[in-house]
Amino acid sequence: MGGRLMANHGWNRFEVDGIAVEDAPMPGWWRRLFVMLLILCPFYFLYFHAGAPGRTEVERYERISFELTKQRFAEIGELQPDAATLIEYSAKPNWLKVGKMVFKTHCVSCHGRNGEGGVGPNLTDDAYKHVRSIEDIARVIAEGANNNAMPAWKDKLMPNEIVLVAAYVASLRGTNAAGGKAAEGSVPPPWSAPEPQAPSP
Repeated sequence: MGGRLMANHGWNRFEVDGIAVEDAPMPGWWRRLFVMLLILCPFYFLYFHAGAPGRTEVERYERISFELTKQRFAEIGELQPDAATLIEYSAKPNWLKVGKMVFKTHCVSCHGRNGEGGVGPNLTDDAYKHVRSIEDIARVIAEGANNNAMPAWKDKLMPNEIVLVAAYVASLRGTNAAGGKAAEGSVPPPWSAPEPQAPSP
């Protein structure tokens, strides 16, 4: 038994016990492509993962979303987190969608997809732990509560986002989402805005 190696037009031909096997060498363009990829990979990594921000798909999406949100906010100016504004926007479906989007992005991990509660309290019953009036919803979102168990969002969200997500949370009151966490805290009065003062005579 034995074998021998023969050259045949650039191919390696093996013959063992009368059985011939031809081993074609790797095409040259494969080797060149491999070398090119080895050269390009570090540049790809540096450009998309270690370079300036805004180059990944996620970052581009976030930038576009941010710009579109700013354009929409230009329609309404800067909202104030007062009772009248929160009650007004809690009844505007188009703007509630914006508040809901903020909620779905940042709040579901603690308060549940529909506000039913989880780590954080249920937002769909009538009881609240740190809220006595509708304005307190915006305050708690902005400033946080309970030794940062509820984190402060004032440095992460735009002021209008805080107002609109607060309006959305206010709109959840009494919806009693399925599977809701047991009520915590006390029941504040129904949401209301201060009565407008009569003009001085």
